Amino acid sequence: MTTFDRSRLEQLLRTEEALFHQTHPKSYELYQRARKSLHGGVPMLWMIRWAGSFPVFVKEAKGAHFTDVDGRDYIDFCLGDTGAMTGHAPAATVRAIRDQIEKGITLMLPFEDVIAVGEELQRRFGLPFWQFALTATDANRFVLRMARLITGRQKVLVFNYCYHGSVDETFIILDEEGTPMQRPNNMGPQIDPIYTTKVIEFNDVAALETALSSGEVAAVLTEPVMTNIGIIHPNPGFHDELRKLTRKYGTLLIIDETHTICTGPGGYTRAFNLQPDFFTLGKPIAGGVPAAVYGFTNEVAERFEALLDKNDSDVGGIGGTLAGNALSIAAMKATFEQVLTPEFYEKAFALQEKFTQGVETVIKEFALPWIVKRLGNRSEYWFRPTPPKNGGEAAAAIDHELDRYMHLFALNRGILMTPFHNMALISPETTQADVDYHTRVFREAVLSLLI
Repeated sequence: MTTFDRSRLEQLLRTEEALFHQTHPKSYELYQRARKSLHGGVPMLWMIRWAGSFPVFVKEAKGAHFTDVDGRDYIDFCLGDTGAMTGHAPAATVRAIRDQIEKGITLMLPFEDVIAVGEELQRRFGLPFWQFALTATDANRFVLRMARLITGRQKVLVFNYCYHGSVDETFIILDEEGTPMQRPNNMGPQIDPIYTTKVIEFNDVAALETALSSGEVAAVLTEPVMTNIGIIHPNPGFHDELRKLTRKYGTLLIIDETHTICTGPGGYTRAFNLQPDFFTLGKPIAGGVPAAVYGFTNEVAERFEALLDKNDSDVGGIGGTLAGNALSIAAMKATFEQVLTPEFYEKAFALQEKFTQGVETVIKEFALPWIVKRLGNRSEYWFRPTPPKNGGEAAAAIDHELDRYMHLFALNRGILMTPFHNMALISPETTQADVDYHTRVFREAVLSLLI
């Protein structure tokens, strides 16, 4: 099993940072200007974590490539961390946006296309009723409110190191002794999530039953496959047990498919015949225009309506002024009908299989203690020798310095990976040449660590 000198990694990282600074003068100039008006010099503060001492400023993007202000071309395997999984500026979505933008952007009134989208959501995902939001975070917040109202319970259950956007209740983990604690650096929570949330490890059926048996959990919120902490697949039978136990203890089940929509046209839910009470989804469904949806069963709809006071239906904040706006609906309709098709997934899956094989070939060649895991058109390499079965095991293997080096090495050679971990999304706009180039650069990065 190959190892490398950590002091060499530190030196290599400094070299790559210097190369990045040297080859991105216009991005650096814009960054310095941005610091005078934008906190941290970026539109969202997490962007200060991009590899390099300042972010790349983009000039334009199309398909699976983008160009920065310094004229450098990049293969984009990040694709907006799923937000642009369709590829940048998909033609059908762009046409729909152009057509709609002349006819009105937001109205706070329904129009015919919204029905077509609702019917498509029914067909794809199997739940009968749908509502709209602008982000998957909001969709998750809204269904948690509904679940608490319906059940009369206050607690939520999530899995250790889960990812559900910026939902306050989900920033909770287990410490090394298995004690719940709020996630480090959780900024200014309204309330410590240890009072709102139970947290257990993914794939732990015994812990799940113990947590639910108290009868105080309104809902389990989960991705069907954990992401953003590597790709952690459910053990055989886990989802059957999850559904059985939530029903046994009167707990509602929320499946968040915002990342796992990479599994296929109907997400993991349709591919594996899951039976959630709620379904949430955002990011790529409008081709990059902000949009999200949440769906629920007939039973949920009936229980919710029985408790809803129509005169105060706006008090709960379910929706939002811009949710379901005409522009996002038009973009969503075109994206579902003409972009996120079975053909889209078939082509992207084939390319992702080649991408994964390329990474695996390098790992095997150098006997690296690393793995690569795949879900649909999404894959990720992780610095541990065996697949983690839960978030705690995956988190223990995080190597921030090595992550940063691999990311920056690729960036300096025209490849953008998803930040903070080494995840790659493939769109049908990606080419075999793009995939082969990544394999070559990945091998060069490994060689640089070993020589």
